[in-house]
Amino acid sequence: MKKIYHLSTCTTCQRIIKELNPADDVQLQDIKTQAITEKQIDQMAEMAGSYEALFSRRAMKYQSMGLKDKNLSEQDYRQLILEEYTFLKRPVIIAGDQIFVGNSKKQVEATRQALSH
Repeated sequence: MKKIYHLSTCTTCQRIIKELNPADDVQLQDIKTQAITEKQIDQMAEMAGSYEALFSRRAMKYQSMGLKDKNLSEQDYRQLILEEYTFLKRPVIIAGDQIFVGNSKKQVEATRQALSH
């Protein structure tokens, strides 16, 4: 399975998807219009090693909710991502048994190589 979880209104996600130019067999899921399911987030966390690895501290609500001052558990990260799509570090790309989280140049390059196989 090849899948990209993204936000269609995010210019960074748009740029990365355009740059990767995914083949037709890559499924795109806009997390704003098609919410992430519990099964999907659990699969992502299993592949990434934790829910925290999927969590974006850059989300505006992270500051406004005062989360930086709280000691969050794995279940907290899971629940926050399920409740508010902006807490998912984007994009999340699954290519077979590999997962790529975030938009660093290193992640994008590794994703490009994985998707080309």
